[in-house]
Amino acid sequence: MGADYYKVLQVDKNAKDDDLKKAYRKLAMKWHPDKNPNNKKEAEAKFKQISEAYEVLSDPQKRAIYDQYGEEGLKGQVPPPDAGGPGGQTFFQTGDGPNVFRFNPRNANDIFTEFFGFSSPFGGGMGGGSGMRGSRFSSSMFGDDIFSSFGEGRPMSSGPRKAPPIERTLPCSLEELYKGTTKKMKISREIADASGKTLPVEEILTIDIKPGWKKGTKITFPEKGNEEPNVVAADLMFIIDEKPHSVFTRDGNDLVTTQKISLAEALTGYTVHLTTLDGRKLTVPISNVIHPNYEEVVPREGMPIAKEPSKRGNLRIKFNIKFPTRLTADQKTGIKKLLAS
Repeated sequence: MGADYYKVLQVDKNAKDDDLKKAYRKLAMKWHPDKNPNNKKEAEAKFKQISEAYEVLSDPQKRAIYDQYGEEGLKGQVPPPDAGGPGGQTFFQTGDGPNVFRFNPRNANDIFTEFFGFSSPFGGGMGGGSGMRGSRFSSSMFGDDIFSSFGEGRPMSSGPRKAPPIERTLPCSLEELYKGTTKKMKISREIADASGKTLPVEEILTIDIKPGWKKGTKITFPEKGNEEPNVVAADLMFIIDEKPHSVFTRDGNDLVTTQKISLAEALTGYTVHLTTLDGRKLTVPISNVIHPNYEEVVPREGMPIAKEPSKRGNLRIKFNIKFPTRLTADQKTGIKKLLAS
């Protein structure tokens, strides 16, 4: 039984892609043969082992086979070195039985180059590798910080560049933002295996909308964009938007509604009947005279406050008073008489 790839990279069996990348970067820089001139043979063996472990664990298919069958299952039928295809090619044999997976490790320097943009930052290439001849980097330039500046004041590449975030609007009803909800979003994207080949996959992302979230709230799924060589996949960002509502509008944490009433109702009293966003029947009797700028405030019947869901804003009821377009002489006389006091 060979080395445990998880132990080689110093990660646990639930390690995500980010964890694998961080572990590889750290260990590959530590054990690069050009960084270890006094124990080059040991370093070269460890460097290759680290690269092989990363190649297997970062590829979902290879990792699944490794987890199920171990290294024997992964390498049980390795073709001869000159069986065709470059190092790292994946072989399949189809027939009546299950597919047979055959794995050839890629050149360790190729994987290193994909991460850092060069194969030998410390001087000369590794034996048999693809080191850059005439590199202006030397071992004396290496510091504890792998991202320190190298020669001529130019910063060393810190690895693949990150693609800019992808933003998508996520429309939500006022009811969903009031009660909270879970939305499932189906996305299609390209993922790359360790050899740089891409294949389309579909994923379901789960978004938990919390009560009280506002328009503009952002939910980020790290590195869920398309993968491509030498580029860190973009973050996928959903931005909450609020659908218009037939009864309520939102003002911060308050809910606002406008009732149409007659002049007689405004003067003699009116009872507001509303259905709340969570389906309750709300009755608000008003005995005051309702003038055009009047606003009835019902405490704690607004939106939940996201940071303190047990608290709520207020419900503010405004009024649109319908005045009569004309009055008869008798109506005018009667009103004058009534309002004279």
